[in-house]
Amino acid sequence: MAFLWVVLGFLLFGSSSGKLKEGLNALQWPKLWVLGGHRGLEVPGLPPWPLGAPSTDQLPWPWPPGCGVPAIHPKLSGLSRIINGEDAVPSSWPWQVSLQTGSGLHFCGGSLISQHWVVTAAHCRVRKGHRVVAGVSDHGSDDEAVQVLRIEEVFEHPLWDRAADTNDIALLKLATPALLSTTVSPVCLPSGNASFPAGSICATTGWGRTQYNSHKTPDKLQQAALPLLSNAECKQFWGSKITDVMVCAGANGVSSCMGDSGGPLVCQKDGAWTLVGIVSWGSSQCNPFSPGVYARITKFIPWLLEVLEAN
Repeated sequence: MAFLWVVLGFLLFGSSSGKLKEGLNALQWPKLWVLGGHRGLEVPGLPPWPLGAPSTDQLPWPWPPGCGVPAIHPKLSGLSRIINGEDAVPSSWPWQVSLQTGSGLHFCGGSLISQHWVVTAAHCRVRKGHRVVAGVSDHGSDDEAVQVLRIEEVFEHPLWDRAADTNDIALLKLATPALLSTTVSPVCLPSGNASFPAGSICATTGWGRTQYNSHKTPDKLQQAALPLLSNAECKQFWGSKITDVMVCAGANGVSSCMGDSGGPLVCQKDGAWTLVGIVSWGSSQCNPFSPGVYARITKFIPWLLEVLEAN
């Protein structure tokens, strides 16, 4: 399954000196503070964390608190395929969102990183007229308590290069916050210096095509387990097109495909699912023996925090 687009969310509460103890919601999300010219995050139970360089690599983890642990646990049957498909347990990937046109057509995936923010791929070209649908596992079901959320603003990475497929990341600010529940909750973000070694078995999800020559995408959310590759291994397939802002996974009979773009590549870290990559590009025929290429999240933590702080 060559992933089309999935969006992530990321919640911060702005603050100024004198209001450092206000504004946290019931889940105790971090908030920004400004004091004596210094900026940072305040997280209950953790020391204040300055935002200025070089400490953007030192995210308190897990972040945001309570992230990455689904109320309904996923079940991965080994190295399954998304090409040829494996249905995910409903609501077991609660950060997965569907990006849809105004008429309700799914075109990309994304990941909720907070009540107010979703992260996806820049190449999805999300616009304010599109919508984010959270809490959905089956597009063909009328029984799910889905949330259809409007988009207030779209932030594409300023160095996104469509030709080179680099810096393929975008943030979506939601006009109204998602309601967190057993079926809607955020994925963890890694610190900028987090390491996810080659060979780690991770997971990717989406509603992309299950066969590259099919014009239909599945109603039910698909999942696959797949190994991370080193960039040196990935260059054996894709050559110099692979850069340090990318991470590769698959080439083992598993593939993402069109419709998965923007969706998550997640790995478990200390028992919590952590966002490692965003589905970006790969084989035009969704070849399950060529690695898929993902935007490497750890390289974009400073940019993410800069956007969140300013908005």
